[in-house]
Amino acid sequence: MFEADDLIALVENYNPKTNADLIKRAYDYGQRMHEGQFRHSGEPYFTHPVAVAAILTEQSLDDATIVTALLHDTIEDTRSTYAEIEKEFGGEVAELVDGVTKLTNLQLSSLETKQAENFRKLFMAMSKDLRVILVKLADRLHNMRTIRAMRPEKQAQKARETMDIFAPLAGRMGMQWMREELEDLAFRVLNPEARSSIIRRFITLQRETGDVIQKITADIEHELERAGIEADVLGRAKKPHSIWRKMEEKKIGFSRLSDIYGFRIIVEQDADCYRALGAVHQRWRAVPGRFKDYISQPKSNGYRSIHTTVSGRDGKRVEIQIRTREMHEVAEAGVAAHWSYRDGVRAENPFAVDPAKWIAGLSERFDAEEDHDEFLEHVKMEMYADQVFCFTPKGEVVKLPRGATPLDFAYVIHTRIGDSCVGAKVDGIRVPLWTRLKNGQSVDIMTAEGQRPQATWIDIVATGRAKAAIRRSLREEDRERFIKLGRELVRVAFEHIGKKPTDKALRTAAKHLGQSNAQELLALIGSAELTAREVIETLYPGLSQREGDEIDAARAVVGLNPGQTFRRAACCLPVPGERIVGISYPGKGVMIHAIECGALADLEDESGRWVDLHWQEGRHPAVHNVGLDLTIANDSGVLGRICTLIGEQEANISDLVFIDRKPDFYRLIVDVELRDVEHLHRLMLALEADSDVASMERHRDLERRP
Repeated sequence: MFEADDLIALVENYNPKTNADLIKRAYDYGQRMHEGQFRHSGEPYFTHPVAVAAILTEQSLDDATIVTALLHDTIEDTRSTYAEIEKEFGGEVAELVDGVTKLTNLQLSSLETKQAENFRKLFMAMSKDLRVILVKLADRLHNMRTIRAMRPEKQAQKARETMDIFAPLAGRMGMQWMREELEDLAFRVLNPEARSSIIRRFITLQRETGDVIQKITADIEHELERAGIEADVLGRAKKPHSIWRKMEEKKIGFSRLSDIYGFRIIVEQDADCYRALGAVHQRWRAVPGRFKDYISQPKSNGYRSIHTTVSGRDGKRVEIQIRTREMHEVAEAGVAAHWSYRDGVRAENPFAVDPAKWIAGLSERFDAEEDHDEFLEHVKMEMYADQVFCFTPKGEVVKLPRGATPLDFAYVIHTRIGDSCVGAKVDGIRVPLWTRLKNGQSVDIMTAEGQRPQATWIDIVATGRAKAAIRRSLREEDRERFIKLGRELVRVAFEHIGKKPTDKALRTAAKHLGQSNAQELLALIGSAELTAREVIETLYPGLSQREGDEIDAARAVVGLNPGQTFRRAACCLPVPGERIVGISYPGKGVMIHAIECGALADLEDESGRWVDLHWQEGRHPAVHNVGLDLTIANDSGVLGRICTLIGEQEANISDLVFIDRKPDFYRLIVDVELRDVEHLHRLMLALEADSDVASMERHRDLERRP
């Protein structure tokens, strides 16, 4: 246990002007009040308040908060009274101790109706002085660190309460480090086998790959140094619970989980954040859809940072956060940064949020609620990890399991609403039906007569009720849809070579491809069982590849031995202009991989098979197949226009496969034939600019390895 002088020394490290006498008197008073009391472990009880105070010194908090930590159990567990603490230590400390005592007495994990009133009291305590919650969180953290001394049933109850209430609350306040530790400590109690399994996997991974964190940190530091940016780079593996949650959400195993490492770049100035981002993206390819700029759009709790995920060393996905030192202080302390001290004065951090304004904004809508049950539905927010509470346009609360979608919401309202659903708006914005709903969102379901459920809906919904209703209503897909789509794909392919898909041309192609008529041919193309390119090659052999002075595709790569052949790896499909490496296969030639391809990780120990290659300089023919993962609006003419847009960019569609078909959005993989990486970027830019393209990324399939 810390002695009083040790604790005072911790405070003086960040606040040399601390009132050492006040802390010493509080220490002596608390020790005297708790004399003769012991914890479950057999230690003197006062070791707990001292440990809570020490945790709060790590956040550089003010004297009143430290003193409150030393006294936080005195009113509840000893003969001490509010009046006595007010007399000895002042009104501010007495109010804080009383607030912590009231919070301790709340049965927050109770599932009774009175829980609504307890939540109301919790938010009232927060609005009065947020330091009450800071002490309570530190109290819970120390209790979880020492939970092994409790009875098993008490451990489980405390761990569940921590996972459901205190960990999300810490995260809501911006104290992400505390949230992660609380979750991991609770995870150790609630699912020890899963946690041990993940730790064993980590140990095995480190033994196989070495210290990946040190290697990647060195890589990042090298790129920043080249760019002339002064920065500290911090790397870490994610906590076991964080990894477990990702595995559960994505339904994948540990071996397929990519971004298990996180790195932080700490710089001096705001402008350096964006310079560092540029250096990182110039060196490594960014993962589409994994970029967030919380500097230009800060979170409500003051959090500012740039988040990006890149394909780093050996193709491993690496999450990188970039922020200034002041931003980092707020990111570590969250709302608590408002009370932190540095060199004896209150820290003037421009990014620290005023707690009064923050809590007022958080609880504003709660004050108007008179019905306690309705209030509880509102304030759940992130408090329970397994439930989501959303609202109808009329304000009625709908309870759903986490991971539920607008389709689940529709079926909860009524089966008829679910069956006829054609779209959804969340908080007034139209979204795909597979969007995962979050707490507090308002959902408006759009319906249409004649609409029926689709087979792909089964994979979208999360509730048993919705799945059962969809299965009852499933029917075969309309064959006419495939014919219409096939006709559009053929039209674009024929226009690309300056021809028209006449009825006679289609009948001739159908005959040569073994189909009974043109309709059957178009239906097969629409369902991706045949490609429009096969029709072109059947009718006009070689015409689709007429080009001027171009590099021979068979000699597009430099660095091969005489007579050696090459193929592009199906897992990454590199194109001219990208950095490549070859892997030799005896008797089969060389397989070309993009340098960041994840499949190369399996071949690290076989350096003798690696071949240093690069692409020929010059104009390459548009024969290099690349997959694009597109989500587009399901409106009249959209697919045809997207196909036309691809053709306008001088790219040929060689295949098209639907991944999800929904009444409001389509998700499909489009294989296009391109010249080089510039051609690819030009095409992706044109598609991204289209208002009917909801999302787009390059499709790479690591399952298709040689």
